[in-house]
Amino acid sequence: MELFWEIVQFAVYAGLIVIISKKILVKTLRNLAENLSLKPKTVGNIAGAATSVPELLTIGITSYNGLASASIYNVLSSNVINLIQYYLAILLNKNGKNLKNKAIKIDLILVLITIILPIALIIAKSELKLIMIPIFIFLYIGFKKIDNNVHKLFLKHEDKEIEEVMQKEDKWERSNKKKVVKNIVILIFAAIALFFVGNLLGNTLESLCYRFNVPELIVGIVLGFVTSIPELITFFESQKHHGKMKNDILGVVEATNNLLTSNMINLFIIQSVGIAIFIIFYG
Repeated sequence: MELFWEIVQFAVYAGLIVIISKKILVKTLRNLAENLSLKPKTVGNIAGAATSVPELLTIGITSYNGLASASIYNVLSSNVINLIQYYLAILLNKNGKNLKNKAIKIDLILVLITIILPIALIIAKSELKLIMIPIFIFLYIGFKKIDNNVHKLFLKHEDKEIEEVMQKEDKWERSNKKKVVKNIVILIFAAIALFFVGNLLGNTLESLCYRFNVPELIVGIVLGFVTSIPELITFFESQKHHGKMKNDILGVVEATNNLLTSNMINLFIIQSVGIAIFIIFYG
């Protein structure tokens, strides 16, 4: 009976993280980006960072509770599920033709690397050591540089179209300033809510692993699935938004950068945070 109650608690807390991410965090960040008239690539980057907040919470909590293996499985499952969801959104929106763009192709190769690396770490049974943090940070910077350069080279025409649209709009209208302040306040409350729910989820995870001997592999995979739901929402939303304006390529660019940014942050930044937490508390 106790195990059943712990599983119910896990489902409730995980669901709350998804709801807060979907209904408040992702939606508010997108509104903020649009109020500031940001480019689709930048909006995708912001959405990717926003949808990685659940991973930050779960990996930080699992590492704090000594479940280092669960954190790397969480990253791997999240990144794999993100890629599957991305292709699903592309197919359902009939935007497969836009994947031929060289910038998008290169970005997707980088995405594949963010999946291959954790698989290699798991197969090699590598321990999460402090030396990995500077390596991950270096790789993150390198990936960002490649992403920026390929966009400049292979998406010049799309960038000109965006600039023309933005020049016709005053991105600092009075109404927009009020919206920006409102969105920032909402984001602060969302972050606080996620923090408290994340603590409750952490207690449940610790109980499942230590009291009921649920394998860290199972916990990590389930967490990866739960924390990837916000990405699915943003993948569809970005293509739907630009599809209405008959700019399908811009929707794909936004979705692709959302995917790449989310996977990069999961592996290189959040996993580094998890390593640091684990080493601080467990040596």
